Amino acid sequence: MISVALVDDQPLFRVGIRMLVDSQPDLSVVGEAGDGREAIALVAREKPDIVLMDIRMPVMDGLEATAAILAEPDPPKIVMLTTFDLDEAAARAIRQGASGFLLKDADPEFLLAAIRGVYAGSSVIAASQTRELFAQHAERKRVPSEYAQLTEREKEIFALAARGLSNGEIAAAEFLSEATVKTHISRILAKLQLRDRVQLVVFAYDHGLAG
Repeated sequence: MISVALVDDQPLFRVGIRMLVDSQPDLSVVGEAGDGREAIALVAREKPDIVLMDIRMPVMDGLEATAAILAEPDPPKIVMLTTFDLDEAAARAIRQGASGFLLKDADPEFLLAAIRGVYAGSSVIAASQTRELFAQHAERKRVPSEYAQLTEREKEIFALAARGLSNGEIAAAEFLSEATVKTHISRILAKLQLRDRVQLVVFAYDHGLAG
């Protein structure tokens, strides 16, 4: 059973998410909180596997709460909830160690798949959101020297991964096997000293490298 904590200042939103999550045989909501301070206490008390954390809340926002929770030993995985596409607040949360972000109006099936995927060690970010992200943030920042270590093929795959494409989609676009794409992604993450594909997206966002 995957235990989930809900943190959002809108009770009706929490009710809807609780009903959805509790309808699944392998998922269970173990508690709710209406602000970041309550979230810290909830996590300490219930030890959930996954926290769905709203970014903008009164008393203490989701960024402060996420930083505090992830600073503790053996913290849960945290997925940020936002009304907007990936903005600077969500990017900051991912840099702090959050496992990704979801739009609040995401399809129920996507939300459930995201919870299971993050629990299994994956990260979550949607391709449509990354495309919007790069359309809105065109400002270029200095590209780190680590990026120059990538081969031309790795740079091509980096750009596709940064737009949210899956390994299968990248394989089809580049005429490669999925296993080869997975190997390239692993090398790219190692060279850039990134934890996962979500951090790759934020890296591209920060340095204007995906379009």
